[in-house]
Amino acid sequence: MDEGELQHLTESISRDSFCRPFRHRVYFNPRLRTTGGRYRLHDHDIEINPEAYRKYGMDELVGIIKHELCHYHLHIEGKGYQHRDRDFRELLKKTGAPRHCSVIREPVRRKAKYLYRCTDCGQSYMRKIRMDTSRYRCGKCRGRIHIVEES
Repeated sequence: MDEGELQHLTESISRDSFCRPFRHRVYFNPRLRTTGGRYRLHDHDIEINPEAYRKYGMDELVGIIKHELCHYHLHIEGKGYQHRDRDFRELLKKTGAPRHCSVIREPVRRKAKYLYRCTDCGQSYMRKIRMDTSRYRCGKCRGRIHIVEES
């Protein structure tokens, strides 16, 4: 789907589901990572994550567009457009828009690589990033810390 088709789709969803015109731009933004779309307050444009469309298809794309159009129309009207606002939640229900999109990308979690231990009390500390043991002391007994294992 190109951006012209995306613009046309958004305009038709706005007309059919909201009975109001969409007069701004909608476009794909590949820099979006964890969200399906974003409504931009300052210029009223909508950005869509192309990965959501590729991964989940047209139904997910329509849901994301409806969700962002809820933000758009409520903001234009001066009503509560944020997720916590009653107006927003009611419009989501009325239009059948999802509150959240499907998971686009799982967050990358780094495992702890370094094991440190206190020389006095034996308290262990797991760390993802190497630390300078001369600058830190044990939080339990104020003893010296040394590295035990590096994986």
